[in-house]
Amino acid sequence: MPLRVAVQMDPIASINPAGDSSFALMLEAQARGHELGYYTPDTLSLRDNRVSARVAPISVFDRPKGEHYQLGEAAVTDLAGYDVVLMRQDPPFDMNYITLTHLLERIHPRTFVVNPPAAVRNAPEKLLVTEFPDLMPPTLITRDRRQIYEFRREHGNIIVKPLYGNGGAGVFLIQEGDYNLASLIELFEQNFREPFVVQRYLPEVRQGDKRIILVDGEPAAAVNRLPAEGEARSNMHVGGRPELSELTEREREICRAIGPALKARDMIFVGIDVIGGYLTEINVTSPTGIREIKRFGGPDIAVLLWDAIEKRRA
Repeated sequence: MPLRVAVQMDPIASINPAGDSSFALMLEAQARGHELGYYTPDTLSLRDNRVSARVAPISVFDRPKGEHYQLGEAAVTDLAGYDVVLMRQDPPFDMNYITLTHLLERIHPRTFVVNPPAAVRNAPEKLLVTEFPDLMPPTLITRDRRQIYEFRREHGNIIVKPLYGNGGAGVFLIQEGDYNLASLIELFEQNFREPFVVQRYLPEVRQGDKRIILVDGEPAAAVNRLPAEGEARSNMHVGGRPELSELTEREREICRAIGPALKARDMIFVGIDVIGGYLTEINVTSPTGIREIKRFGGPDIAVLLWDAIEKRRA
């Protein structure tokens, strides 16, 4: 039976349709005959305990940017009238993002929100991963300078990054003997109220930072992201080069370890990051990579995701 689907996402005019996972999900929903609506997070409203947004009917086309969508007339619409809402706006995971999860929680699960808003709110990507310390590299979360200095003395080269950053923004490699750590801490103290993440640097990142997509707690496929020359980061946002990659036994072990926790939270679409056999992040807000996987000959993960969503609605 066709579903009514609303997609909460950043402005669709600005996306790159060739690499956007939200767009891939919309294409598959449309191909299945589902009715698609689109709205941006800034139009979400709560009044008299009813959650609404300025939703426009939308058609999507697998064409170059600028030719990839057609919008109808937007109107304020009660989201309780939809079967599914895809919460797909990009981080940062800030108070605005948290507020949006509170609003969408009013309609879930009668309207099935992917991923569930309360679970997303309670599982920030750089904190959820700390539930699995045996799978992680040595990691410190703090604002305490002395603990950061001690961690550096213990581990030498370190990575320092914001707790709620995304897309590789604000990720710094501080090498042993580098005198910039104090200045970097000052910069973070001025710009972030939260603790910072400090991790032992993994030189294996030069062989890639693997993004593994899990659908309903099970690994579906992986793309390895190789950092550009002169870069410590491998995110595709900053020039990382993706390539399809098979899972190692260690990576399957990681997936088996975290899968039950994801299923318990009803997390249908999750992307984890693995470097050198270590789990570094669990991405639950707006995971990416499914178009790259399909383009390189891997499975169509949008199909798997919609199979899982339709199973829930049935």
